[in-house]
Amino acid sequence: MGASVTKIDAGNVACEVCLKEIPLNEAGIVEVNDYVLYFCGLDCYHQWRATQDDNTAVDD
Repeated sequence: MGASVTKIDAGNVACEVCLKEIPLNEAGIVEVNDYVLYFCGLDCYHQWRATQDDNTAVDD
């Protein structure tokens, strides 16, 4: 899966899951391969993680 981060402006990023605009200094950050993903909170991170686990199970 090709993850990407959408920059909204110099001080904000978009959550990888819900696309909510969040300040970069408040974002939860996960490094994935060559990408850095930003999450507005644990709910969005867990939702993204579950999606990744489902995709991995299908690819096996």
